[in-house]
Amino acid sequence: MMDPGLLVLQDMEKERETLQVWKQRVGQELDSVIAFWMEHSHDQEHGGFFTCLGRDGQVWMYCRLYRTFERFRRVELLDAAKAGGEFLLSYARVAPPGKKCAFVLTQDGRPVKVQRTIFSECFYTMAMNELWKVTGEMHYQREAVEMMDQIIHWVREDPAGLGRPQLSGTLATEPMAVPMMLLNLVEQLGEEDEEMTDKYAELGDWCAHRILQHVQRDGQVVLENVSEDGKELPGCLGRHQNPGHTLEAGWFLLQYALRKGDPKLQRHIIDKFLLLPFHSGWDPEHGGLFYFQDADDLCPTQLEWNMKLWWPHTEAMIAFLMGYRDSGDPALLNLFYQVAEYTFHQFRDPEYGEWFGYLNQEGKVALTIKGGPFKGCFHVPRCLAMCEQILGALLQRLGPAPLGSLPAVPTREGSK
Repeated sequence: MMDPGLLVLQDMEKERETLQVWKQRVGQELDSVIAFWMEHSHDQEHGGFFTCLGRDGQVWMYCRLYRTFERFRRVELLDAAKAGGEFLLSYARVAPPGKKCAFVLTQDGRPVKVQRTIFSECFYTMAMNELWKVTGEMHYQREAVEMMDQIIHWVREDPAGLGRPQLSGTLATEPMAVPMMLLNLVEQLGEEDEEMTDKYAELGDWCAHRILQHVQRDGQVVLENVSEDGKELPGCLGRHQNPGHTLEAGWFLLQYALRKGDPKLQRHIIDKFLLLPFHSGWDPEHGGLFYFQDADDLCPTQLEWNMKLWWPHTEAMIAFLMGYRDSGDPALLNLFYQVAEYTFHQFRDPEYGEWFGYLNQEGKVALTIKGGPFKGCFHVPRCLAMCEQILGALLQRLGPAPLGSLPAVPTREGSK
C-alpha cells in the first residue's frame, strides 16, 4: 500500500503542474491580446481608442498592466493610456461642468450617444483613478473622486441627472448591476489607499447588502432585478436572470468578504453567486453559459438569450479561480478548468488574435467583430491579468517545484 504522505505529495505536484500550465497559457494569451489592441486601436491623431472611445476600459487596462506587471512597464503603453485619459478629460463629459459622460464619441471627440445609466461614468472613474496611481498626477484623482461622489448622489439621493423620465407605470426597480458596479469602484479607489478605504467603507457595506438582496425564493435563485426594498418583482422583469452578472457580482463580493475577514459570507457567496448560476446557466448540450435565463424556465423575452457571449465566461474564470484561492475547494478549481477550456477553444481567434465576442448556442461564431460599443480592451485582458496573478499566488502557496518538473505549455491545433 502506498504511503499516504507520498500520495499527498503526488497530488500537490499534479496540481502544481496543472496550475503552471494554465499560468503560462493565460500569460501568453494576455500578451497576444494586448498586442492586438496596441496595433489596431490607437488613434494617433486625437489620442482616443477606436471601438471603445466612450468606454474607458482601455485606459484603465493599460495603466493596470503598467502598474502591476513588470513586462508591461513600457513607455508606449503608459503614453497611450495618458493620451486616452487626456482625450477623456477633454471630451467625455457631454455638457461640462455637468458630469454626464458620453457612451460613444466620434473620432474627434463629439458625443454620439449617451446612456441614462451610471456605467460610462463608472468606467471613467476607474480610468482616472488608475491613471493617478501610475502617474501621481493629482488632477486625475480629483476627477475620479468628484465623479465617484456624483455617481453616489445619482444612485442614493437623486437620479434626475441621469436623464431618465419618471413614468407612472414604471416599477421602482433595482438592477443588480448598480450596487455591484459601485462595489467595484469602492475596491478600485480603496486599493492601497487608506483615506479612500475609510471614505467609502459605509458605501461598500451598503452595496454588498443590496447585492445580497437579489438572492430570492429561499436561496434558490439570484434575480437580476428586485424592488427597491429587496422583493421579487412581477412578470418577466422579475424572473430575469443573468448568469454572467451573477458570477461577476460573486467575485466582487468575494473581494469584499476577504477584506471583511468573513468566512461565513464567503461560503454563502460561493454557494449562491458562483455555484448556483453556473449549474443553472451552463448549457448541458453544447457547453458555455447562456446569456439570459428565466427563473421559471419560461422562454426569455430577449432575442439573444441563448447566445454565448465573451464576458460572462471571463467573469466565470475569475470567479472560480478566486473562489478556489479563498476556499481551497478543488471543485471550484475544476470548474475554472472547465470554463477556461471552453472559453479558450471557442472564443479566441488563433489566426488574427484577440477573441470573438458573440457565439450562437452551438458555439459557432455569430459576429466576427473584435470590438464595438460594448466589447473593447477590458473584459478579456482583465480576466487574463487577474487569472495570471491568482495562478501565480497559488503556485507560490504550493512552494517551489522539484527541479526539472515544470511542464511545457501543451500545444494543439490552432494554438500559437
